Amino acid sequence: MLFRGDKMAEANLLVTYEPSHAGSAKEEVEKAFKAIKQKAKFLKSDVEGVFRLRVGNAKKLVKSLSKLKNRKGLFEHTFYWIPIEKWISTNIKAMQKEIKKLQKGIKKNEKWKMDMHKRHFEQIHSPELIVKLTEVVDKPKVDLDNPQKIIEVQIMGKKTGLALLNKDEVLSLGKK
Repeated sequence: MLFRGDKMAEANLLVTYEPSHAGSAKEEVEKAFKAIKQKAKFLKSDVEGVFRLRVGNAKKLVKSLSKLKNRKGLFEHTFYWIPIEKWISTNIKAMQKEIKKLQKGIKKNEKWKMDMHKRHFEQIHSPELIVKLTEVVDKPKVDLDNPQKIIEVQIMGKKTGLALLNKDEVLSLGKK
């Protein structure tokens, strides 16, 4: 698959890990990709504990990896595998605008939640930011425990990655 222009520089998959185990975590990511016969390009990351990757179809890839979640020894150093659909500047108005677009993918009867992680961004406290970002979502069924859709917000300094994901399109390995 060819990546043209600026798109190549954009990560479409984030993988979190314990910063003191970066080497082992990178080997684990490579091993996981090998297990599902996929390739990935590691991109420069300014955030400790987060790999930025460029892959083919991130959502499909995470679904495939989820099936291997319980394979002994495969996932020991990584925590979350999160597809990203779009990168925008970290600006509340811009984030609200994109989230308003994303929420159109949530049906009226579907349960949803927002997952937000912020790194290198201290301008506003998380609870206040979540209120500002969720106020543009006009879907009534919020479910923090068992959502069908997840609005993913990954703030990494001046850039924010966003995605609307089905619950099986995020790999959470139940570790902190």
